[in-house]
Amino acid sequence: MAATSPHFQFDDADIILRSATPDATDFRVHKCILAVASPFFRHMFTLPQAQCADADIPIVEVSETRTALETLLCLVYPMPKPSIDTLDELTAVLTAAAKYDMIAAIDTLRALLVSPRFVESAPTRVYAIASRFELEDEARIASRYTLTTNVLDCPLHDDLKHITAYAYHRLLDLHRRRAQAALELLKLSDDVKCMQCNGARYGVFCAPKWWVDFQGRAQEELRARPTTDVVFSMAFLAKSAAAGCERCAGSILDAHGFLESLKKQIDALPSTI
Repeated sequence: MAATSPHFQFDDADIILRSATPDATDFRVHKCILAVASPFFRHMFTLPQAQCADADIPIVEVSETRTALETLLCLVYPMPKPSIDTLDELTAVLTAAAKYDMIAAIDTLRALLVSPRFVESAPTRVYAIASRFELEDEARIASRYTLTTNVLDCPLHDDLKHITAYAYHRLLDLHRRRAQAALELLKLSDDVKCMQCNGARYGVFCAPKWWVDFQGRAQEELRARPTTDVVFSMAFLAKSAAAGCERCAGSILDAHGFLESLKKQIDALPSTI
């Protein structure tokens, strides 16, 4: 026998939604609320409803789990919004909301999908989920955050099973085009010099040793993650200073304006699909 949800056991309910086994649970709810929230249910309720011998009102069995169905109903009913802590939970609820065409619930879930806690920690998964449900705005937002990851080295996840080759190629193409453009910008200005590296030829352009190191490592980093977060960090520049001569650290400080300009140029490159 199915359990009854403690949050959805209204005395004036006129329909029961029963979640899937093994945790089958009855949700005693209102047709009027479901009909307003969902064209799917609105149409269903125009059809004759079969009566069940073990219930005083009709029962509709659904394929969603107890958790997913309860979360979805909390988004539909005027009650405190539920806590959705993982992308797995969000995907299950979004799948149900899309199935029943619950636009208001979908809008809430779309905003949650690209919230910092998800899009910053798992941008590739967020992109895959957004692409799966054809959420173009959210896919575009997530694509920008994927620039901080190496998409060719990200863990395989079931979410990737549900997206098209076209959606995946768009993401790869963004990374490739932005990396190529960033590498083309990675050129040293004639004004940036190091007194010791240039020595007697200080009046003749010669790339400082710190720049040779910086350029080589930056090229590798930008090919994998075409963003400026790493290559212009203090830690990254400190390694280049250590790889140079005794005066390279001072040369890097003198090149602050050049580096800042270079960073802005890379940041200004197209960053979304």
